[in-house]
Amino acid sequence: MKLAISTTVDAPLDEAVARTREALSAQGFGVLTEIDMAATLKTKIGAEMEDYVILGACNPPLAHRAVTAERQIGLLLPCNVVVRADTDDPGRSIVEAMNPQLMVTVVDNPGLADVADEATARLTAAVESLSAGA
Repeated sequence: MKLAISTTVDAPLDEAVARTREALSAQGFGVLTEIDMAATLKTKIGAEMEDYVILGACNPPLAHRAVTAERQIGLLLPCNVVVRADTDDPGRSIVEAMNPQLMVTVVDNPGLADVADEATARLTAAVESLSAGA
């Protein structure tokens, strides 16, 4: 099973982050957190890396269904979406969304399967729309 649902976007990071937020919103996800990993690592430990942003995306109805089925599933929420600069092509960005099917493999609870299926479909649609919109 793949760790991520991913695509490459013909846009620099700031534009790719904005487009990713819009694509997530169109699928019912809001962004609860935004972590600038490059800036954080530079500030905290002096490490250099490419532009790298983690968006914590949440679809409230899906999150509610998931925590209703399994209270500990909150440990795996929100769905992380990474937008990072393509180190091989500075004008492009890579967008990777956590594969929700992973939560079904981590937690032995059949009640999560439908939630994971819907979350996967919605995140896949969001990520694929970024390629289509390029």
